[in-house]
Amino acid sequence: GKRSRFMVHYKQYRNIVVNCTLCGGSKTLSTSKTSNSNLMKHLQKQHASTNLVEKEPEGNVGDSSSVDAIPAKQRKLDFGQPAAQSITQPQLHRLIARYVVEDMKPISTVESHAFRQLISHIPVRGRAGKAPSRKTFSSFLDQEYANMESELKNTLDMVEYISTTADIWTVHNKSFLGVTAHWINAQNMKREKAALACRRFMGRHTYDSIASELDNINSSHVLSFKITSTVTDNGSNFVKAFKVYRPAPESDDSESEEDEVTFVSIGDVLQNAADDADDAISLPPHQRCASHTMNLISCTDVEKWLLSEAATKTIYRSATTKCAGLWNKASRSTVAAEIVDDIIAKKLLVPCTTRWNSFYYALERISKIPVVELHTISTTLQLKCFNEREHQCIREYCAVMKPLTVALDILQGEDHCFYGTLLPTLESLMTKTLAIKNVKTRFAHVLGSEDALLAAVTLPKFKLRWLHDQARKDLAKARLLVECRKLLPEQDQLQPGTSATNTTQHAGSSKEDEFFSFEENEDIYATAEGEVAEYLKSGATGLDSLNHFPMIKKLSLKLNAATPSSAPVERLFSLGNLILTPKRNKLSDHKFEKLLLLRYNLTSKVTSNLK
Repeated sequence: GKRSRFMVHYKQYRNIVVNCTLCGGSKTLSTSKTSNSNLMKHLQKQHASTNLVEKEPEGNVGDSSSVDAIPAKQRKLDFGQPAAQSITQPQLHRLIARYVVEDMKPISTVESHAFRQLISHIPVRGRAGKAPSRKTFSSFLDQEYANMESELKNTLDMVEYISTTADIWTVHNKSFLGVTAHWINAQNMKREKAALACRRFMGRHTYDSIASELDNINSSHVLSFKITSTVTDNGSNFVKAFKVYRPAPESDDSESEEDEVTFVSIGDVLQNAADDADDAISLPPHQRCASHTMNLISCTDVEKWLLSEAATKTIYRSATTKCAGLWNKASRSTVAAEIVDDIIAKKLLVPCTTRWNSFYYALERISKIPVVELHTISTTLQLKCFNEREHQCIREYCAVMKPLTVALDILQGEDHCFYGTLLPTLESLMTKTLAIKNVKTRFAHVLGSEDALLAAVTLPKFKLRWLHDQARKDLAKARLLVECRKLLPEQDQLQPGTSATNTTQHAGSSKEDEFFSFEENEDIYATAEGEVAEYLKSGATGLDSLNHFPMIKKLSLKLNAATPSSAPVERLFSLGNLILTPKRNKLSDHKFEKLLLLRYNLTSKVTSNLK
């Protein structure tokens, strides 16, 4: 409740005199009936640490006549700090849910005595805060997941072009199929993403099982006809799944055939029905992960070339063998790690078997260590020392392979990397690396792709700048113009100035005039040519500049919805690894998927749940 800290002593014509009860009643202050500034200064100076609130006066305080003399409309005094704003119980549950989901805490956190004691100090309207029980909180998370899924479907319904990434993750003797969605927001032209699934995958990882599960995930989110492409790694099971279950090409045979009556056995009918169920599976166009392909160039092709030459084979094997011994010693022995840290004041990087970039960065760390210090480390750890030729070999390897590392980092981007980034990256890479032949071989399907070319041209960052040959520039411009003409609205292709009455009265004449409307077609083509010319001439490089070019914007939204690599789904699995820990081995598959999707979609800002 609120209570006044001043007692009215007596009243004068303009001022009133009060006693400060916090000073023991001995302090007398005078204040105006219409201003309390001197009282406020006294309280802020003498009683700043006291939390002061006001309250309706109860009974007589001091002289009753003095109280009655105070105007009824006088504002009540409140010199203390504002009280903490209370929240509702549902708001408290939502804050707890966000804490558990975002920090990937166990659901049993709500049963912790320390956590419940902490929550009890949060003011809830009318009472202290109270953490829900584990069962209640689990049900609350299920409801929040249902709300998130509904909001995500509403978001995806408004998107015209979507791309997905997919992969299979195995952990703790369990396999999960993960799928993420990516698109460009047509309003702000920013990349957006969401996690669609991370389902338990039972049985063998065969191509037909993968196709069935992917088709089920796409259908459950009503995305079967919106997905422009699905990006996966180069695994044979994924490649075969998309090859076997790709959409059937439309038949051009328009000849009609007379129906014939045939008799078949019931067994054949049932068998054909089962086959038709398999044929009903239809997967979107497939796109191989560019990062995985480039990883093969770095690991397989380059190493094969180094070992094929007698001049480099011996020195390369000797240098990498000594590096491997140094990595093993420093990673397995705390004493060895301390010795390395004392000499170079850094730790050695240990490469990961699944990422070539880690091998490059580990070699780069060794290449920057002076030969003298490297010799000291090897001698102290009782390892074979590096000679100058081996050290020079490592430095040259890092210098030659650096462009591949930069290209990998670019293609594994997510927020600012689009499918149109792939071709300019490959073009730049081939001018800076010796592995031109390997790049052309591995990426032959991309280098000759018209979609990849148009995707790069429709990115304002690149346009035609990355093409060095004038003939290729002219070809790219011509293809862009053809695609823009296809997007012209049908109403713009009608003969201008023709009314409905004229069409009715002179039907035959207007049809003939429309058929031979050469000048109007030229006007239509001029519209497309004008937009393409203005776009290529524009100096803007931001993606939002496409708002001035509607036809090119529509093309870019479709062609650049995809990411060059499947790295996003790998990041989904990295989050899953933080949730599905050995200590949480009793977490059900469905509950794990809900917690993971809530966490991923919360940070991707696609949904507003738990906020």
